[in-house]
Amino acid sequence: MIYIYNLVHHYKLVIKVMEASGDIVLGMDIGGSHITLALVNMNLQTIIEHTYYRSYLNTRAKLEPIIDTWVNAINSVFAKENVDYKRIGMAMPGPFNYEEGVSFIKDNKKYDALYGHNIKQILAERLNIATSQIRMFNDAACFLQGEVFAGIAKNYTKAIGITLGTGLGTAILSDGVARDANLWNSDFKEAKAEDYISSRWFAKRYFELSGINLLDVRSLNEIAAESPVARAVFKEFSENLTLFIKQFIEAEQPEVVVLGGNITKAAAWYLPAVTRALKRYGIDIPVHISDLKENAALLGAAGCWQNNGKILAV
Repeated sequence: MIYIYNLVHHYKLVIKVMEASGDIVLGMDIGGSHITLALVNMNLQTIIEHTYYRSYLNTRAKLEPIIDTWVNAINSVFAKENVDYKRIGMAMPGPFNYEEGVSFIKDNKKYDALYGHNIKQILAERLNIATSQIRMFNDAACFLQGEVFAGIAKNYTKAIGITLGTGLGTAILSDGVARDANLWNSDFKEAKAEDYISSRWFAKRYFELSGINLLDVRSLNEIAAESPVARAVFKEFSENLTLFIKQFIEAEQPEVVVLGGNITKAAAWYLPAVTRALKRYGIDIPVHISDLKENAALLGAAGCWQNNGKILAV
């Protein structure tokens, strides 16, 4: 009888520990120049603040230094909490076989060293965990999933997400599940959508109008109040973005549009014009800036475990 009692008591303790660990997932956002990680309390849908980790990463480095940086960061974050069963959700740029964990990124000047390698398997071996404990998803889909999980799109069932940065990211939410829309290279005007909606477009267009090279959209934002040329560039961008959003809305019929990415920091110079133009087209769907900012993809990557991994990538 004593043996049976001790055995039952032991299993109750094991279950309790597993349940506690089951509340925590490590979310990781693999960005173009930084990595951001944190443990996420799945019940509270919040980042455990003291585990937050952000670090610069040389994305042009060889495979081993990149993996070393990721592994060291992951181990550092897990060391801050007692997590019995480790689960990791990673928001990754593409192209990528997210289910298998194989990178197809090349000729992008970022993460080219990952090309052809099974990143999930390499990480699992280095972290001494099973590959089933790592889930990888498209970063744009994770951004939108994060806003559904804990942000501005929480009360919506149909949404579209657009990330505005070095490149253009797009995602669709349907029935609580986000998937990559992969519209960055869709036909748009005289080229591809990303050629008109990205920080690269801003730099190119400002140079064409002024003959001056600017480092980034932040620099343009800083001079816009005093520069007619900068304001003209933002106006033209608002026209590009309006047309793109209009086409996206007409195709997907969402309840809300969520914008993220670094270009949204300059939204005051283009977003009012976008919403006015959409209304002239008879479109009165709310267009919101991300609540979660840079943490959206991190939370979305962790949140995929709540949906049993049903973030889709096409």
